[in-house]
Amino acid sequence: MAFSTQDSDEILSEINVTPLVDVMLVLLVVFIVTAPLLTNAIPIDLPKTEAVAPAQQKAPLVVSIDEKGQWFVDKDAISVDLLEHNLRAAHERNPDVKVQLQADAAANYGAVAKAMASIERAGITRLSVITAR
Repeated sequence: MAFSTQDSDEILSEINVTPLVDVMLVLLVVFIVTAPLLTNAIPIDLPKTEAVAPAQQKAPLVVSIDEKGQWFVDKDAISVDLLEHNLRAAHERNPDVKVQLQADAAANYGAVAKAMASIERAGITRLSVITAR
């Protein structure tokens, strides 16, 4: 045991934060419990409607390159020289045409780059590159 030789008449000016922490934790629990109840504060009986079909979206134009380097537009074989012409015609028919580019993993990277350049030169801005998971 240690005995203090100092006078114990001095006033301690330290703040005890333990009660403050206890009160704050209780308030936190109260807010956590009541917050979900406040989201549906006004009871409303919503009207029932029939299900509406989503708006028809046009199928995208699919450009494919197989492992042999053959080019396809929507399953129709096409030569590399005609790709840009066909894409430009599709863009003139529908300025919002969407193109999906599918290339085999064994396809030449240069062929894929040519396809992407042709799509860009045709003025098509909506391009998706399709990959496997």
